[in-house]
Amino acid sequence: MLYGYAGTLLRVDLSNEAVWREPLPDSLVQNFTGGRGFVAKMLYDEIPPGIGPLDPENMLIAATGPLTGHFLPASGKTHFGTKSPATGGYADSNLGGHFGPQMKYAGYDVLVITGKAEHPSYLFINDDTVEIRPAAEYWGQGSITAEKNFKDHLGDDYQVITIGPAGENLVRYACISHDFGRQAGRTGVGAVMGSKNLKAIAVRGTGSIPVADLKKAYAKGKEAYQKVMAKPGFEGWTPEGTAGITDWTNEVGVFPTRNFQTSHAGHYKNINGKAILDRLKITDKGCFSCPTPCGKYGHTQTPSGSAYVEGPEYETIALFGGNCVLKTIEEVAYANYLCDELGIDTISAGVVAGWAIECFQKGILSRDEIGREIDFSDLDAVVYLLNKIAKREGIGNLLAEGVKIAAERKGKGSERFAIHVKGLEWSGYECRNAPSMMLAYLTADVGAHHNRAWVLGHDIAGAWTNVHDLIASETEIEAQPKAVVSEHCAEYVIASQHKRSLFDALGNCRLQMMELGFEEEHYAELFSLITGVTKTWDDLLEISERIWHLTRAFSVREIDGFGRHLDLPPARLTEDPIADGPNQGHVISRENIHQLLTWYYSARGWSEDGIPTKETLLQAGLPEVVTDFEARGLF
Repeated sequence: MLYGYAGTLLRVDLSNEAVWREPLPDSLVQNFTGGRGFVAKMLYDEIPPGIGPLDPENMLIAATGPLTGHFLPASGKTHFGTKSPATGGYADSNLGGHFGPQMKYAGYDVLVITGKAEHPSYLFINDDTVEIRPAAEYWGQGSITAEKNFKDHLGDDYQVITIGPAGENLVRYACISHDFGRQAGRTGVGAVMGSKNLKAIAVRGTGSIPVADLKKAYAKGKEAYQKVMAKPGFEGWTPEGTAGITDWTNEVGVFPTRNFQTSHAGHYKNINGKAILDRLKITDKGCFSCPTPCGKYGHTQTPSGSAYVEGPEYETIALFGGNCVLKTIEEVAYANYLCDELGIDTISAGVVAGWAIECFQKGILSRDEIGREIDFSDLDAVVYLLNKIAKREGIGNLLAEGVKIAAERKGKGSERFAIHVKGLEWSGYECRNAPSMMLAYLTADVGAHHNRAWVLGHDIAGAWTNVHDLIASETEIEAQPKAVVSEHCAEYVIASQHKRSLFDALGNCRLQMMELGFEEEHYAELFSLITGVTKTWDDLLEISERIWHLTRAFSVREIDGFGRHLDLPPARLTEDPIADGPNQGHVISRENIHQLLTWYYSARGWSEDGIPTKETLLQAGLPEVVTDFEARGLF
C-alpha cells in the first residue's frame, strides 16, 4: 500500500470523451515524491516533443503531494503543469485553497487532461463518478462568477477551479482560479485549459488517505501547529500577510516602479499592508489546514468600480501599485479584482500594462493603436487595458501575447524595457542591487518568477532565518551599499531552489518555514510518519535536485537553441542605473551577469551554455534523459 497517497492516477481524454484510472506507479512516487515532481516527470515522458502549447496533444496535469490533505500546517497545495504558452518550455503553477485535498479524498493523486472537447465543457468528479459535462451556459463568465454559479448548481461541498474570459481567449498568461481569489497564476496554465474548451473542474471526495503511523502522525501534526503558532513572528505575520513586506521592499529599494525604471515608490505607505487593514479588510482568509491565513478578504470602492476581493497580495501591490503607479490601495485592489474575474495573472498583467504605458509615452504605441491615452497612476487606463487583453480586442490582441512577443513584434527599442526572462514577466522585486535574487530570476525554470528561490535577504542584509526577522531588523536603509557579486550567490540560489521545489513536491505551503522560521527538519519527520518511508531532509533534497535537472532538460528539448542567451535579463536591468531611491545609481553589468551564470552552471554541473551534462544527469538518476539527449544530438 502507498501510505500518504490516494494511489490512483485519473486520465481524461476530452477529444474522445474517455475517462480511465491507473495505479500510481511506485517508481514515480519513489523518485519524484509528488506535486512538481510528478508534473515534471510525466510532462517529459508523455508530451510529444515539439507540439504547440495550445495543441490538443498538450497535457494539463493537476498533482498533489504526500502531505496534501493531512492534519498538519498548510497542507492544501496542488501543482498544475503543462508546456507553457508564455515560454514554450516547462511550466507549472502552484495553487492553494481546498481543491487538492478534495481531489485526494475523491481517490486521485494526479489528474491528467489531454485532447480538446468539441464544445465548452466541465469535468465533474464525485468520488468514483467522473463525467465530462456541457458548460455552454458558463462560457464567457468571469472566474469568480462562474465558481459561484457552479457551487450554486452543484453544492458548496464541491471544490471548483475555473478559467475566465482570458483563458477562453487564450491569453498567454491566463490563470486557473479557485476559492474566490486563489490562482495558479503563472506560466499560462489557464490558456491551456481554455484551449481544451474546459471551463471548470468540480470535485467532491468522501474518502480518506491511508497513513503509515496514524497515531504518531497526528501527534506530530498537532505539535507542528503548536510550534508554528509559538513562533515570534506569528502574531506579526498573520494580520497583513504578504502585503506586510511592502514597506521593507521600498525602504531597501527593491520595489519595481514605473515599469522597472526605478525601485522605490514614494506613495508606498498608501498601498501597504496597514492600508489594507485600515481601509479594505473584512476578515482573514486561509487555505486548507492553514494556521497563518495570508489572504485578506475585503471591499474596495473606486470611481472605476467597487468589488469584494481577496487581496491584494504583495506581488499585486508591487506590479500594479508600483509598476503601474496606482496611488491607493483601493485602486490596486480593484485592479486585483478585475484580473481575478477576467482570469489574468496579476503579475504578468502589471508588467504588460507598465510596458504598454511606457511605449505610449515614448511614441512606440500610438493613441490610435491603443484606442485612448494611457498613463501611469491612471486606474481607468489599467481597467481599459485589462478588459481589452481578456477579450483580445484591439491593442489587447498584442498585449495578450505577453511582453516578449509584443516587444518583438513592435520593436523600436521596446525590447530594452520588456521585463521578462524566457517570456515570463518579472515578478515583484527589482534586482539591480541584488545579484543573488537577480540570478534566481534568471535561472528559474519557468521564467522570471520569485517563488523558485527567494534570496533577497542575502543581498540586502546577509543571511537571515526568516523574512519576519529581516523586515523587523534595524538594517540601515537610507542608502544601500553596492551589493557584492560573488560565487556565494550561486550557492544561496541553488539551496533555495531545492527547498522550494521540495515543498511543491510534498504538497505543502512553504510560508511557515520561510516567513516564521518553522524548522525544515519537521517536514522530513512528517513525511516519514505519513508514508512509512524513512527519509532525512537531505534525502528529500536529492529528489528535489533531480526535479530541477529534469525541468531544465524539458526546456532544452522543447525550445530550439535553448541556452545561456535565454537566461539573460532585458537591457534595462544591466545598462540603466536605478533612477532614484535607496539604490540610486546601482546596476549589475552584463559582464557580472555572465559571471553569475558561469558560477551557477558550474555548481549545477551544467555546461557553459547551461545544458545539463551527461554525467550530471546520470548522477541525478535520469538515465532516460541521457538516452533521449543522445538520440537528439543534444550532447
